[in-house]
Amino acid sequence: MSTPTPKRPDWQTYFMDIAELVATRSTCIRRKVGALIVKDNRILTTGYNGTPTGIRHCLERGCLRDELGIPSGQRHELCRGIHAEQNAIVQASYHGVSIESGEIYCTNQPCIICAKMIINAGLKKIIIGSVYPDDLAAEMLDEAGLKVVILDSKENS
Repeated sequence: MSTPTPKRPDWQTYFMDIAELVATRSTCIRRKVGALIVKDNRILTTGYNGTPTGIRHCLERGCLRDELGIPSGQRHELCRGIHAEQNAIVQASYHGVSIESGEIYCTNQPCIICAKMIINAGLKKIIIGSVYPDDLAAEMLDEAGLKVVILDSKENS
């Protein structure tokens, strides 16, 4: 008797699962986020949230946002870390990889800063694992014509 072959995940599931794995590298105390940029079903770059290269991690020195009492979704500039989406875009630039017309998989809906970077990077589609409270980001992604897919089952029901 032969063993049944396990069902292969579809592309969206496959790439989001990888983005979730990338998020495990995060050094953020508040939220672990992963991002993956894909073009023609090929992974181009990944990114997770954490401090820039050479800067002590928040896991070591504490969270500036917690120290200042900044609520989630506000004052993103007051943080030692860089967001997962930003890191994925920066990695493409650092390595000279064109991401124009690509797709970005994000474990969480991007904030307004990341949304603006995604738009100007020329990405055409964003697949989101779960929503995040940033209405302006969602509005700008829509106005820019990016196709947005939300995989969060609570959002899709």
